[in-house]
Amino acid sequence: MPPQRVFALPRQQSLLLPAVINPFVQDTKLTTAAIVKCVLLGIFLVPVRAILLSLVLMVTWPVAVIITFKHPLKGAVEPMTGWRRFMCRRVMAALGRTYYFCMGFRVVVKGKQVGSSEAPILAVAPHSTFFDGIVCIVAGLPSTVSRVENLATPIFGRFVRCLQPVLVSRKDPDSRKNTIQEIDSRAKSGGKWPQVLIFPEGTCTNRSCLITFKQGAFIPGVPVQPVLMRYPNKLTLLLLTLCQLYTTVEIEFLPPHIPTEEEKKTPALFASRVRETMAQALGVPVTDHTYEDCRLMISAGELTLPMEAGLVEFTKISRKLNLKWDNVKKELEGFATMASSCKGGRITIEEFARFLKLPVNPPLEELFALFDRNGDGTIDFREYVIGVTILCRPANTEDVLRMAFQLFDTDEDKRITREEFTSLLRSALGVSDLNMTKLFKEIDADGSGFITFSEFQAFATTHPEYAKLFTTYLELQRYQAIQEARPGDLELSSQTDSGEKQEDSVSDKKDD
Repeated sequence: MPPQRVFALPRQQSLLLPAVINPFVQDTKLTTAAIVKCVLLGIFLVPVRAILLSLVLMVTWPVAVIITFKHPLKGAVEPMTGWRRFMCRRVMAALGRTYYFCMGFRVVVKGKQVGSSEAPILAVAPHSTFFDGIVCIVAGLPSTVSRVENLATPIFGRFVRCLQPVLVSRKDPDSRKNTIQEIDSRAKSGGKWPQVLIFPEGTCTNRSCLITFKQGAFIPGVPVQPVLMRYPNKLTLLLLTLCQLYTTVEIEFLPPHIPTEEEKKTPALFASRVRETMAQALGVPVTDHTYEDCRLMISAGELTLPMEAGLVEFTKISRKLNLKWDNVKKELEGFATMASSCKGGRITIEEFARFLKLPVNPPLEELFALFDRNGDGTIDFREYVIGVTILCRPANTEDVLRMAFQLFDTDEDKRITREEFTSLLRSALGVSDLNMTKLFKEIDADGSGFITFSEFQAFATTHPEYAKLFTTYLELQRYQAIQEARPGDLELSSQTDSGEKQEDSVSDKKDD
């Protein structure tokens, strides 16, 4: 067996694993003492708090009805003024504070909130729990961005109406555009509208990092005041919170971030710099995870993979590799097919070989090593997406495929017979006739008994790993020839090998 090449493939920081692998799972582990304490306190506190909360809601709901009576939410909407605004800012805010007080919340406010004329938008992070709504109470009931379905929620829907939210509808294809226009209009009203409060992460996390901020709060290009939320108690699940004597929440208003001209033109840059400021103040890292990672995580679960398998830092991967959501979702389905028999959502070289219907051999080992970016002997979905996109799909050019096709077509009659196919795979990759039969039938789509170039190309398009596998085989053949050269050619061999290493390194880093 020829010696296998060992590549030093540098990995740029841009596609290395994030500091926090899964920011969407809250792993709450309670000690026995904590559980006993929660049970004992809960026996007394939960019933009492439930009664108090019900009484507060009985008072708050009619007040909310009065405030929003005959006040439109759609069409030519004007900000609340006069008695409506007074009742909203004073009465409703006081009832809101009472509601959270009955749940045992102790609020600590740091910094100073500026007015809507100085910073029309409040950007709040991290968003981690249902209780984060307390920041709306502390900030004086500013407008929020809310799904239109929330208005139909019994009792609480009426409270949401008091905030005059910017409504988002999943059924309206123009909803995103209309939402951005409405935020822009309110932010540039010169203080006519109250501040707009936005959770720019767009979904809940476990507070271990700040994920990518959505750009909605930053597109208007107006000053944004960052607002931080901290929960020193750690236990912020509904029942656990009610079972504690008190829950501390710290709300800190940072100085407003006034955008530069560059940031006004580039909302993504504006969002990134605000996030960096907030992360430094919180003392947590940032990652490129987004809500789309949540969707991929759910899709992974539906495909019987561990949910964590779908986490790829979608924004970074899609931007670096020029991939769309549908592309990544399709790759996840392909990965699930390959990983269906393995546990933990990670593919070993044996499973990789089984999927390709090939034995473990030097070319396959080298291809697997290119996929395995962290060298742990397995391929996860993130490595698979990067590998297929950077390594395999570029190998599916027509020139490469024609070269591979010609390897099989030994008699140059522009078609590959079963014998030709068997002969090459047996000699090059060590595949037996028995293993080869099913693969040949898959490529021979029309069942004619031979493979045309169009069939070969169509198969390579949906199975890009094969194209790279054959080019890897050709490179190994060249490498073996160099190694077998006479001693006088060693210097040339070293130079050629170095050139090949550099070429492969560049190839691996195409978009890395």
